[in-house]
Amino acid sequence: MKNARTCCSVLIALSLIFLFSSSVIADDVVVLTEDNFDNEVGQDRDALVEFYAPWCGHCKKLAPEYEKLGSSFKKAKSVLIGKVDCDSHKSVCSKYGVSGYPTIQWFPKGSLEPKKYEGPRTAEALAEFVNKEGGTNVKIAAIPSNVVVLTEENFDKVVLDETKDVLVEFYAPWCGHCKALAPIYEKVATAFKLEEDVVIANLDADNYKDLGEKYGVSGYPTLKFFPKSNKAGEDYDGGRDLDDFVNFINEKCGTSRDGKGQYTSRAGIVASLDELVKEFVSAGNEEKKAVLARIEEEVEKLEGSTARYGKIYLKTSKNFMEKGADYAKNEIQRLERILEKSVSPAKADEFTLKKNILSTFT
Repeated sequence: MKNARTCCSVLIALSLIFLFSSSVIADDVVVLTEDNFDNEVGQDRDALVEFYAPWCGHCKKLAPEYEKLGSSFKKAKSVLIGKVDCDSHKSVCSKYGVSGYPTIQWFPKGSLEPKKYEGPRTAEALAEFVNKEGGTNVKIAAIPSNVVVLTEENFDKVVLDETKDVLVEFYAPWCGHCKALAPIYEKVATAFKLEEDVVIANLDADNYKDLGEKYGVSGYPTLKFFPKSNKAGEDYDGGRDLDDFVNFINEKCGTSRDGKGQYTSRAGIVASLDELVKEFVSAGNEEKKAVLARIEEEVEKLEGSTARYGKIYLKTSKNFMEKGADYAKNEIQRLERILEKSVSPAKADEFTLKKNILSTFT
């Protein structure tokens, strides 16, 4: 009994640690709050802290550089790269005399007396400062991009491909709004990187002015969507947050991804087959055979990605008949156990599709 209680206590403690860790880490920059600031800063490692406001244009411009810095220093255990949202945690920002955004301060190990950073706001300049103050020797890591870079040479091949839905950002390197959009646009590209029919691309329209003029670009950034069915292009007039882009692409391209690139609970669901599954599940044994035949007929009509989903519906229907009504429930539980482990994104997609379709049989 004592061992059981001890084991339970350990599991609870580990769970709390995991939850706490997940709540304070966003990408590779530690998110600091009123609750965790003193536990993270001024302890046994140096810390560089950005005090920012979500609405601040200069903060948005700094964001991709600061994320690059955090990614480069994530293995440097002697240095913390953190940030504080001053709109949400006013008392912390007030305590350290923050009156403008972004304010970047250096906290030496064991000290809560900061030194203000006054240098350039590039990842390279920030890294040079941290290396000097912290005695580290870290170089800025090149982060691979999932955004397809367009030029005059590849524009037509990529954008006018009638087998692809393509979102294009026409930007200028000097444009502040473009720089603010860059980290969000990268996350959009990452979210849809496993979708073979979806391309997230950009073009330096300042460098390739002829292409910008051809598509009526008069300001930066300009976003245009080139679906398979309309290679003349359509203006994208939606919001510029990650969720705005993700919802737009899901609606236009028939995909079912969330902002992290994972399948949603609607992925793989085919409405016409769902109706037949309802009949199939409630039918008697002899009637099931007749409904199964109709499911087979419907699956034969499907094309593209839905044809793939249809095969999963069909296989599940047959297993349901052979293994009984508990088959779907038991298989869902098995897949959930697998998904709790570390699996590749492609495998996670495969198992999630199956789980979603199996859920229509329960």
